[in-house]
Amino acid sequence: MQNKKFVLGGFLALVLAAAGIVVAQAPGVDINASRHPNLADAQHHIQQAYAKIDEAQKENRDELGGHGEKAKQLLLEADRELKLAADVSDAHHR
Repeated sequence: MQNKKFVLGGFLALVLAAAGIVVAQAPGVDINASRHPNLADAQHHIQQAYAKIDEAQKENRDELGGHGEKAKQLLLEADRELKLAADVSDAHHR
């Protein structure tokens, strides 16, 4: 019985840690809007789309066949690309 509690506690800790990592990865708006208004606007829309997917996952009890999570990963990739685009632009205009 003691062993079951230990395994269950470890599993719960792992799930909570994984959930924290997913939450920490949500895209943010950190592109300078005065220098790159279109890129910043696109980044804002990515953030909104990510939040809407989160809502859809909750409403559907995460029963989206993994496609919601895949969409969020693609949005994170797009967010990184926008940041890189802003960095490249900044480097060319110094």
